[in-house]
Amino acid sequence: MDTRFRSFRLVCAPARFAAVESLLEAEGFRFEPEPFSSYCRRLVFEPMPLGASLAAFFGYIYIQDRASMLPPLALAPSAGAAVLDMAASPGSKSGFLGQLVGETGFVLANEPNRARLGTLQANLLAANLLQCATSHFQGQALPLPDHSWNFILLDPPCSGWGTAARNPLALKLWQGQKIAPLIELQRKLLARAAALLAPGGRLVYSTCTTNPDENESQTEYAVKELGLEPLALEPFAGFKFKSAPHGALLVDGESSASQGFYISLLKRPQEATRQDFAKCDFSAAEVGKAELENAVCDPQLLPPGKTALFGQKVRFLPEAACSMLPPAFSWQAFPLGAFHGGKFKPERRLRILLPPPTQGVQCVVFDEITPLRRLLEGSALATPLASAAGLWWRDLPLGICQIKNGRLLASFR
Repeated sequence: MDTRFRSFRLVCAPARFAAVESLLEAEGFRFEPEPFSSYCRRLVFEPMPLGASLAAFFGYIYIQDRASMLPPLALAPSAGAAVLDMAASPGSKSGFLGQLVGETGFVLANEPNRARLGTLQANLLAANLLQCATSHFQGQALPLPDHSWNFILLDPPCSGWGTAARNPLALKLWQGQKIAPLIELQRKLLARAAALLAPGGRLVYSTCTTNPDENESQTEYAVKELGLEPLALEPFAGFKFKSAPHGALLVDGESSASQGFYISLLKRPQEATRQDFAKCDFSAAEVGKAELENAVCDPQLLPPGKTALFGQKVRFLPEAACSMLPPAFSWQAFPLGAFHGGKFKPERRLRILLPPPTQGVQCVVFDEITPLRRLLEGSALATPLASAAGLWWRDLPLGICQIKNGRLLASFR
């Protein structure tokens, strides 16, 4: 298969990189490191569609254009930082930001389109990014306190001219006056992003278009009308760039085997005043870790934060979220599972809290691909285990299987 435009991200901690790569290699995939980030790989050989791989099915890789990986790297949030992604679906950049800030950080992924919000939430769940939460607001009217975010990513709706190599219709669909509403929306989003940015905070504005009116002109607007300071970006290894003012980067898609992409880094001057605001006061009842502990869930593995009950569903509230979000703000935290009949049942994709497969732990460990594939395709395997079991491929946790009448059943849809 043609792998010219096939890159992906390893969605796990660096300590598990080798295990995920082994899972891919066991299915015949070949790849090489991307030179711009240790998380990213370039596909060399694809024996079947990469999206059908076990690594993709279990959320351990995220297929993504290589240029699309650059905005989070340009923003470069520190470990433990809080980041706002203002137009987040399908979650490509939110997920990468979640990896960069780590389990002690926080990413608020906002998506104004309700239909796309479900895709965003499903992708974050598959990736087991407990540090990511979602909200559903028009970005230009986000009801968050001004000057409160140190890191903001704005990748707004755009004409998509940079995707023309794969989507030739983009150039035909978005021409002339059809682009004017996009440009106006981008400016409104930029204005709101500038207002939300804390003193000294950093904002990345990025698009997958090559249209100067949506790129260079918008950065010029941010500098001259919104009072932001441009910061020069260092070119990323493995790409060819065209010149752009204010230190921005314009990816030459054809020479870089990627989409065309524009990335601008902006900063709010230090003299702005940070706004104080009331912190989030959750009315939901907190759930103790002891109530979540069972054969397939070790709550001691949770990062810093709270677990709270919303109806019957238990959600994880990152520590940073509790200090970043105001009381009236509506958002949705990561779902850990739900109580049924007084017992906690974790989400089947919640691999991150699986106890390691040691003596006495309820788990099934596969060493070969074929029987694992058969299980996922509907074959029920006999097992002496009861209730539920952790599913592993060698030393890589995959998820939770149900057990009925002595048969192991894998359903992750």
